[in-house]
Amino acid sequence: MLETPVTTRSGLTLSNRLAKASMTESLADERGQPTPALIRLYERFGQSGAGLLLTGNAVVDGRHPVRSGDVVLDGGSDLALLGRWARAGKAHGAKVIVQLNHAGRQTPGYVAAHPLAPSAVAAVKFMNSFGAPRAASLEELADVVKRFGDAAAVCAAAGFDGVQVHAAHGYLLNQFLSPLTNRREDRYGGSVENRARLLLECVREVKRRVPRNFAVAVKLNTSDFQRGAFTEEDSLEVLRLLQAEALDFIELSGGTYEQGASFGDFGKEARHAPREAYFLDFARKAREVGDTPLMLTGGFRSRAVMEGALGEGACAIVGLARPMALDPELPRKVLAGEVTAAPRAPRTIWRRLDGFAEMAFYWCQLVRMGQGLEPQRELGPHVAMWRYLVTDRRLAGKRRARFAAGGKGEVRGPALLAG
Repeated sequence: MLETPVTTRSGLTLSNRLAKASMTESLADERGQPTPALIRLYERFGQSGAGLLLTGNAVVDGRHPVRSGDVVLDGGSDLALLGRWARAGKAHGAKVIVQLNHAGRQTPGYVAAHPLAPSAVAAVKFMNSFGAPRAASLEELADVVKRFGDAAAVCAAAGFDGVQVHAAHGYLLNQFLSPLTNRREDRYGGSVENRARLLLECVREVKRRVPRNFAVAVKLNTSDFQRGAFTEEDSLEVLRLLQAEALDFIELSGGTYEQGASFGDFGKEARHAPREAYFLDFARKAREVGDTPLMLTGGFRSRAVMEGALGEGACAIVGLARPMALDPELPRKVLAGEVTAAPRAPRTIWRRLDGFAEMAFYWCQLVRMGQGLEPQRELGPHVAMWRYLVTDRRLAGKRRARFAAGGKGEVRGPALLAG
């Protein structure tokens, strides 16, 4: 099954069922544009053997990045550089889809003191990382929708194969889906349908702005794994709503910064978590909701479990993220039968830091590959955390002036599709 090609609704054909899932590279420059390091990293991933490469966060608003080194897709995008990034990943036959995101209240506090959010509900702060959020106005939400469409049009013009709208992991669209963070009393709050309205509007604007043969996908939490937040029942209802949008696929994940199930940390839900394929049980339920193909990411470590998930029809695509930061040739090795299990990262001595330490550890591996070096598995997690924090804050200062007033300039390159 893993070697079998698959064609999505837009006509995108993947050579196999393995995808490099998204990881935050944070390798853009102070203008939010791709650097030689980011392009070099995707040259490496392009040779991995994966049929699909999903980029890390590319933000639609430079004032609300996940990290200071995120690529920014707005009116100031450099199509020549973006085109080089796309071609680097596609050179050996892989398809490349850009993940579009808006961090919302999870914008670093040293970037935005009062980030946009559905409601003024603060995120749990870790190392003073988030600002005090403010409720978005209807005009600001209309701008968010337009920005997703603008970003998708930029990606299409640059030569990418598609985009993925990120509605998971506690970022802005996920914040609207969750009743814990969405306390609004207008048409964007209350019922599941209302809380999903912004996501649906963004998806529709994206599809309106791109060619029909350009892939559009969504990343959705199966659950936030927090009391009073986005539940499995909510997620199934959103999946039902998304069936009408003719998406190429929906990627299932879970958790937020406050409860990082996507890191393998299920907290009180740990008794429900399988040893591999964290969200496989939910995928089986999701298959009963509709026929939009599913991509399943999180916890896959062996070919047997990957084949099993595909064979039973729980998913159409298997996502590999962090294992590929340690072994960028993992898909090729899995397909060739050369490996039976994917590598894992070291742990810290403090469990509370494990999720953040792992994130920093894997990010350092991406940086090394962007420098033309091999992953460094023996890197200490505490060293990785220090590098992660220092690099992000240093770049934040360089970016702040450009994006403070809205961060838009003129697109450099061919004209975009008409809006």
